[in-house]
Amino acid sequence: MKTNAPVKKVLRSLRPYLPLLLAAVVSALISVSLTLYIPVLIGHAIDRIIGQGQVFFDDVAQILGYIGIAVGGVTVFQWLMQYFVNLVCYKTVRDLRRAVFRKLNTVPLSYIDTHAHGDLISRVINDVDAVGDGLAQLFLQLFAGIVTIVGTLIFMLMTDWRIALAVFFLTPLSLFVAGFIGKLSAKRFREQQLLQGEISSYVEEYVGNQRVVKAFAYEEQAFAGFDRYNNELLDVGFKAQYAGALANPTTRLVNAIVYAAVGIIGALAALSGTLTVGGLSCFLTYANQYTKPFNEVTGVLTQLQTGIAAAGRVFEVLEAEDETPDADASSLSSAKGEVQIEHVSFSYTPDKPLIRDFSLHVRSGTHVAIVGPTGCGKTTLINLLMRFYDVNSGRILVDGADIRDLPRNDLRSRYGMVLQESWLFHGTIMENLRYGNESADDAAVIAAAKAAYAHSFIRRLPQGYDTVISEGGGNLSQGQKQLLCIARAMLTDPEILILDEATSSIDTLTEIRVQKAFAKMMQGRTSFVVAHRLSTIKESDVILVMREGNIVEQGSHRELLHKKGFYYTLYHAQFAAPTV
Repeated sequence: MKTNAPVKKVLRSLRPYLPLLLAAVVSALISVSLTLYIPVLIGHAIDRIIGQGQVFFDDVAQILGYIGIAVGGVTVFQWLMQYFVNLVCYKTVRDLRRAVFRKLNTVPLSYIDTHAHGDLISRVINDVDAVGDGLAQLFLQLFAGIVTIVGTLIFMLMTDWRIALAVFFLTPLSLFVAGFIGKLSAKRFREQQLLQGEISSYVEEYVGNQRVVKAFAYEEQAFAGFDRYNNELLDVGFKAQYAGALANPTTRLVNAIVYAAVGIIGALAALSGTLTVGGLSCFLTYANQYTKPFNEVTGVLTQLQTGIAAAGRVFEVLEAEDETPDADASSLSSAKGEVQIEHVSFSYTPDKPLIRDFSLHVRSGTHVAIVGPTGCGKTTLINLLMRFYDVNSGRILVDGADIRDLPRNDLRSRYGMVLQESWLFHGTIMENLRYGNESADDAAVIAAAKAAYAHSFIRRLPQGYDTVISEGGGNLSQGQKQLLCIARAMLTDPEILILDEATSSIDTLTEIRVQKAFAKMMQGRTSFVVAHRLSTIKESDVILVMREGNIVEQGSHRELLHKKGFYYTLYHAQFAAPTV
């Protein structure tokens, strides 16, 4: 990625705030103009102090008054410039962070699955912050810097054009040095931002799974892995900061040469009578002010390079392809729950086919169980039904309509889904249960909780349904979390029910009760149940036995045992003496 590409994209995002930027430019113009006028006043004051007995105190006092007014104006307009710049930067950061988070909700699920979650979090938070800091430094130095350079050149040309030209022709040397070091350090800063994303991902992974880390006594290995990332970040960060830090002292050296040249040429002009002592003082001040913006820009070069590298990572997310847009079609009018899968093929990666030429017809109200070894495509089939992923070929129809022709929200609102991995957010029990049906009243929520056998443990919590649970439900057991997820699905009153190992973390007695609740809930509804415990799906209307992405057997529990095929082998692996 070219260094200037992210900068251009960030600058385009500033368009809504052009009036504020214009106000900042005007403030900078006034502030710098007053700053440049102060050396002129000081020069006049010096010329009023020619020698013993030739001091014009009244003139000097008047000039000092003007200097005081100018200093006050500089202070006010510098504050205004910083205020407007910070307002623009923080509004832009807000917009970028909002855009990135919104983008994460519109990209295909495959994008989320193939990127480390900690790295994505780092882009939303750390990288966007770095962009804002870089913008603030860029504008604070840029506005004042450009006006200072142009203004000092004009004032110097008006005072003595020969000295002004000497300053002007020596300045490119400073720009060359800064540009060379900037290119040298840009690569390092990109590596630094990348490593920060990787270390964020690593920390998020291990903090989120501390129970597993401690259970396997893996603390030392986890720390060793972190230390490896941390040391690599130290090495890259040191090199990046070192390269960036070279810019300021080298440009200061060049600027000192410029200042010395102005002093020598100006002194000769003063001796020859073509320049007054006050004019020389003014010129030396201008020479210092002229080179000051270059010093300041190189002084914050590290922050600017960090912001550019971060902007590149932010726009990588913003420019990712969205999931295919919803078709311009109306919602389903019928609500039967009939599902047809016709010659579907799918693979996550082209070189590893998973589901091949798969067909299935599920009538409304049918209870379908899906079984098979790990990796055979059970959960993939659910992902396709929910349209988390689109099929490579073939089609899936719900109530006669191709799901690709339906709005995603309309399609998914017809499903009630309970996954093996329970997800709860920071909030009250009541808020978590209403997640899929915000309009449900308290009575409906409590009824769903009772149906899922969650009501009794909820009542025992400190504030009952108003108890606040931590992110991920960390203060609940895995079984309790799963019961809440089941109650949440029941509250949506779906037309099609999908249960992906929904009772895997529940004790046997509660599982029997929940299975009865599910049986009642499934009446008249199409349901898909992914299960490893074959005892839980004996009463299913149809059992699909999957192997390597294909249905190798299908039928009722009794029929499949009679066949003595792959299902018979799976069942026999769980129960020593299968019976018919």
